Amino acid sequence: MTTLPGVTSTDRTLDDTRREWVSFDHDGDTWMFDATFLMSNWTCIFNDGCKGVHEEDTTELGHGCCSFGAHFADKPDRKRTRRAAERLTASNWQFHDRFTDLDRTFLKDDEGTWTTRVHDGACVFLNRNDFGRGAGCAFHVAALDAGERPLDWKPEVCWQVPIRFEYHDDELGHTTHVLREWKRRDWGEGGDEFHWWCTDAPEAFVGGAPVVLELRDDIVSLVGETVYEQLLVSLGVRATERPGTGGGETWLPHPAIRRRD
Repeated sequence: MTTLPGVTSTDRTLDDTRREWVSFDHDGDTWMFDATFLMSNWTCIFNDGCKGVHEEDTTELGHGCCSFGAHFADKPDRKRTRRAAERLTASNWQFHDRFTDLDRTFLKDDEGTWTTRVHDGACVFLNRNDFGRGAGCAFHVAALDAGERPLDWKPEVCWQVPIRFEYHDDELGHTTHVLREWKRRDWGEGGDEFHWWCTDAPEAFVGGAPVVLELRDDIVSLVGETVYEQLLVSLGVRATERPGTGGGETWLPHPAIRRRD
């Protein structure tokens, strides 16, 4: 294990100073991973106790982190999502018949930033509690209907959260890739005003497997299969492991540091 020097946080300083990292070089680049989060048992509790991202508890709305329009990473991200939207039907998207003109569901602000439209207090592609199939992302539902991966349908930010992936080049051109927990600050201005954020809250650390296995497809999409396999080796995890199968690790609620049995 290696520890990233100077890791601090304004909202959880004590916890972050105890955070463990793994790092290794691959193909000329350095890769760093937030082992504390990846080895935790965080899991998405959308519509199962998630309190939302407003300034007050909005559990009853069932919005999760979809109360605001999704920001697109770039033009390819937007175009891919637009193609996915064309495949939505009334059976998996609550507002399908209301927004027959899909151009109305993608908006560009005065600064040129593209987002999904906010309709009736949340993303237009979020099905609400009164929808026949319940609350949830229309892209997620439609992808499962089609037997495909939801991450191939959604805007990038929607499937990457709560993972944050970024890279930095130093003055010599050496690249360091960092994959870590998505924090309040990553939402920009207003993130600290959230009444609740899932990676801060013990209620969300109730999963049955470590994040590195639970979100395998997401992580592989970000770092590639080869780097992912090396990450598992660095963490001492087998791809088929689950807690209680004799893997020698105990997965503890984040932010506690991983311990050996």
